[in-house]
Amino acid sequence: MAQPKLDRRHFLRLGAAATAGLTTAVAFTPENARASSKADKKVITRKLGNTGIELPVVSMGVMRADNPNILKAAYQMGIKHFDTAHGYQGGRNEEMVGEFFKDKPRDSFIVSTKIHPDRGGISTEKFMEMLDISLKRLKMDHVDILYLHAANDKDYTLDPRYLAALKKAKAEGKAKHLGVTTHTNMAEVINAAVDSKIYEVVLTSYNFRLAKDEKLHKALKRANEAGLGVIGMKNMAGGFLDKEKQKPVNCKAALKWALSNPDVHTCIPGFTTYEMLMENWSVASDIKLDAKEMSDLQLASNEVGLYCHGCESCSGQCPQNLPIPDLMRSYMYNYGYSYPAKAYETVAALSLPENPCANCDECTVTCPNGLNVGERVADIARIRNIPGEFLV
Repeated sequence: MAQPKLDRRHFLRLGAAATAGLTTAVAFTPENARASSKADKKVITRKLGNTGIELPVVSMGVMRADNPNILKAAYQMGIKHFDTAHGYQGGRNEEMVGEFFKDKPRDSFIVSTKIHPDRGGISTEKFMEMLDISLKRLKMDHVDILYLHAANDKDYTLDPRYLAALKKAKAEGKAKHLGVTTHTNMAEVINAAVDSKIYEVVLTSYNFRLAKDEKLHKALKRANEAGLGVIGMKNMAGGFLDKEKQKPVNCKAALKWALSNPDVHTCIPGFTTYEMLMENWSVASDIKLDAKEMSDLQLASNEVGLYCHGCESCSGQCPQNLPIPDLMRSYMYNYGYSYPAKAYETVAALSLPENPCANCDECTVTCPNGLNVGERVADIARIRNIPGEFLV
């Protein structure tokens, strides 16, 4: 199935906001837009909802980084917010972050981490145990933002066990602010977070491929108006349009597009090289999309690409009851973000049969965004045959 072409008017509506001056936390005017894109190159900052935190619009997703020199360069360059998680790199990611920041002034950086309960769920006590392990790795007595990770519906977001753990963490001073992350069914999760009156931050997938998701945009606006901090992730929409990596997404343009929405306060692109850092950080002082960048994103939006929208339209379609959304996300991790370790970890946790598609002559699962589900399931399922220690 071919991906529906993106209506030009619809696509430009948010992207054009970058040319209309959405560049500071205080006032979004054409004059500010022009000023910020010229010689002074002043870093654009926005307030993270009602948290009292003000951040550059570009933060750092540390997930794939394994070299502390990248952290050092980012910190020295002016990045303030660093995002990690309990499960990243088997805990080594948090350890690296902790080792780097152990002798830095605590008020000079913002660190967030995430706790992801397994599929069977965990108790409030187990959640707190995982947080304590994270704090030990980080060499910190608290994190600035503690997230319930990977929520995909209202019930998960408002699970009493996890809300009790989050509130306990804040009451004990182990977390300053509470958040939830989502890359599936995002609008429902964000609205639940607003309704909870507990969450202060939402971290959500947000990129140019979601330009037509009206429910998501309404939820983001509602969250912003309710005083929640809004942080964007998955901004590069898979990074590449093909598994052979011959068609890269214009990542700088994609990041600008995400930040052209004033309801998004900062984004956490991941980078593992100094060149990637420089490219992302350049956006911190100029989110204005030029004509070529807009054209690049328009062309990219009309290809199927590697990005799974997280709409869950495929859920329940598979006669073998395979967890299709998880498999599509794993495919993106491996072929788009060049992160086979994360793909392996995700697939290994799914308890798939040896040959998941053996009983089907052809795949009957359809994706509204054109992904060839059967082909991708067969492809990514093979990653289980590679010993985990060989994946990075």
